[in-house]
Amino acid sequence: MSTDLERFLAHARGSAQTAKLLSLDDLRAHRGAEQSSAAWGLAALRGRLVELSARGATATLTAAIEIVAEAQAQAEPVVWLTLGNASFYPPDVAESGIDLTALVVVRASDATALARAAERCLRSGAFGLAVIDLGSTGDLSTQIQGRLVTLAQTHDAAIVCLTDKTEDTASLGSLVSLRAEALRGRSDGSQFEVGVRVLKDKRRGPGFTKTMKRNGPAGLI
Repeated sequence: MSTDLERFLAHARGSAQTAKLLSLDDLRAHRGAEQSSAAWGLAALRGRLVELSARGATATLTAAIEIVAEAQAQAEPVVWLTLGNASFYPPDVAESGIDLTALVVVRASDATALARAAERCLRSGAFGLAVIDLGSTGDLSTQIQGRLVTLAQTHDAAIVCLTDKTEDTASLGSLVSLRAEALRGRSDGSQFEVGVRVLKDKRRGPGFTKTMKRNGPAGLI
């Protein structure tokens, strides 16, 4: 392992205050409690290929950033993979509490290249969460999905694919273990109501809904 990578992983695993305060046993207990109490969150997504989609008043970036924040709070390094013409707005993400210096961002020219980069990152065993922003043009073959699922299960990592599609549009494939839709609606004052609704869940069944109120900077939602 290179010195630069060692330094990054040391920083990523120690950047969150909760990670500094909790022992490894505490973190494992925390994950177990989350797993038993919620159908959406990092603990519920570990070892799975997940699709987070929406079209129109979308909140996929906001919902994804929530998972990134959760991962960083548990000292899990995160990689965000995106097409060359798309990205999140860094100042808004930082304002949401994300440590950008502990977040790896990878750009690629197409969905296949993104997936291959995700495979390399996950195969290292260093990352607890990989977010793959496929946008509206992305698609992944069954073979690629199979490799990603195997890596997620082997390394207890969550893989979240962001797609631009309506709920009645087919998901990426049968190997997607959980699919959710993230939409926003106007709330009180300057806040937005962000809703995450589970459309497919092979473990628990569909129907779970989580609602959050968040400030709505233009670049994030």
